[in-house]
Amino acid sequence: MLENLYAAENYTLSKKMLDATHLRHEALANNIANAETPGYKRRDLPATFEKELNSAVSRGDKTRMKNLPIRTEIDRRTKPIRLDGNNVELDKELLEANRNALNYNFLAEYIGGNIKTLNKAIKGHS
Repeated sequence: MLENLYAAENYTLSKKMLDATHLRHEALANNIANAETPGYKRRDLPATFEKELNSAVSRGDKTRMKNLPIRTEIDRRTKPIRLDGNNVELDKELLEANRNALNYNFLAEYIGGNIKTLNKAIKGHS
């Protein structure tokens, strides 16, 4: 029974998104911590990650969803804002960190709510 829950498309997708959000939060925190480090290049999830995940969802490809690698990479799209080559814009990083935290909280509540509902069903409590 639990295998069915963990194999469900919405659970697989939610878990993948939660893992990606967690990794992104680490990258954003690192960017913020290195905002004044000479030559530091900001890191983030690849620009293609969301596109690849959406593609797997639209095709109903649970295997691709589950196995899509989650990693960070240097953001080569953002131009340096300082003479030393650092490309971290502190205001943007803080805004993205707040958005990311909201996404993480939503996903954690969603997954937690599903597990609580299942737990209630198993125990027979209302």
